[in-house]
Amino acid sequence: MGSFLKKYYLNKILKKNKIIINKTSRTEVLNLIERLRPQNIGAKLIRLGSDEDGGYLIPNDLEHLEACFSPGVHQISDFDKACSDHGMHLYLADKTIDKPNLDIDSSKFTFLKKHIGTTSDSETITLDDWANNSLPGESKNLILQMDIEGAEYFSLLNISDALINRFRIIIIEFHSLEKLWNPEFYNVALEAFNKVLKYHTCVHIHPNNDQEISKEHGIEIPRVAEFTFIHNSRIKDKTPIQKFPNPLDFDNNPAKPHVVLPEVWYKS
Repeated sequence: MGSFLKKYYLNKILKKNKIIINKTSRTEVLNLIERLRPQNIGAKLIRLGSDEDGGYLIPNDLEHLEACFSPGVHQISDFDKACSDHGMHLYLADKTIDKPNLDIDSSKFTFLKKHIGTTSDSETITLDDWANNSLPGESKNLILQMDIEGAEYFSLLNISDALINRFRIIIIEFHSLEKLWNPEFYNVALEAFNKVLKYHTCVHIHPNNDQEISKEHGIEIPRVAEFTFIHNSRIKDKTPIQKFPNPLDFDNNPAKPHVVLPEVWYKS
């Protein structure tokens, strides 16, 4: 191969590698983390569900809550059962099971055997279509608890302002957060978080210890973490939380090493 062709193909390889190794800037990642830092809003956090996977910390602001929308049921429904015990009707959706593992009267829940996604068809349904078909209206006395194994990002991109504004409390397990260094993933995740943060404030983060903490460019990022948000209308005052973990936090998987939230996620 001549020297010209060698140089031509080498330049193509280098250009390609530049695309492959392109990274989100450290400043962009830190700016997003700063916006997600949990705030103390004066309401005590309580734990609903089990002490392991299936339990979440939420503000003790449950009065008049009507319903919990819970996509991603699998076979662990401890949180859903706790919501039912507090008088909420359960709306459950999961394509991977035939029925939820719930020891409650069937009149207290409505199950849909579909995935939550960006379109509504025989296999999937959008959050808007699901909620509007299940509980039409403008009530803001709702909870959203979502663990759908990575599909949360595009599902949130597709949600309307009108619907997300109806949820008083939102709990979402976000996956693959270490990919925030990938610009394409970062842009999708940023817009998904923007959807939530438009009307809500983060009050708790709990890293899932099924996966270890990722560290790049001096920044530690949980690969998977449970985020709890509350509607801004429920907040009178807020200050940054300066201590983690919360005494009510427990490892998702007791068989795996303990994982704590890195300080960058709650301290400047």
